[in-house]
Amino acid sequence: MWDRTGTVLCVSTPERPEELRTKVFGERTIYDNPWVRLTLVDIEPPDGRRFEYHVVRLQRVAVALVLNEADEVLMMWRHRFVDDSWGWELPGGIIDQGEDGATAAAREVEEETGWRPGPMEHAVSFQPMVGMVDTPHEVYIGRGAELVGEPTDLEEAARIDWIPMSTVLELISKGEVLGSGSLVGLLYLLAKRGAESDS
Repeated sequence: MWDRTGTVLCVSTPERPEELRTKVFGERTIYDNPWVRLTLVDIEPPDGRRFEYHVVRLQRVAVALVLNEADEVLMMWRHRFVDDSWGWELPGGIIDQGEDGATAAAREVEEETGWRPGPMEHAVSFQPMVGMVDTPHEVYIGRGAELVGEPTDLEEAARIDWIPMSTVLELISKGEVLGSGSLVGLLYLLAKRGAESDS
């Protein structure tokens, strides 16, 4: 609920009526490998039609937003062949079985950039395409980093740089920030700072 100035007065969790829940009767895998599993899920939405629905199940992912004392964020400029795009990304990758998300975020930063971040704190969790893809994403924020060597994950080869947070919105508006993990992490931090400055 908002007042006339747009200020949030309260946030309540909506009810979860059973009549709006999609019923799931089962699931079968039609393709599987260590990175992606494609399934057909037997469902019945609230309208009563029953059918099989494609669902892509991916791994759990950690994304790292590392800031230095100059309020710059550690990012990688890289090419993504899937859609032939170039842009800035935050370091990140798959969380290993049994691995803590914060540990995975720090490991990915070091492997992909050669920088070892300070303690990583959980910022936000989200699903980037919840209508068809199951891939839990977790964003962690770290402050400070030490250069410990060259990147060891050469498959993730990229130009590595510290980008001023003051330029992030401009980069996003120009379409130069790739991937939902990077976008959600950066926009979350900017929104949090805005809310804190307003209070």
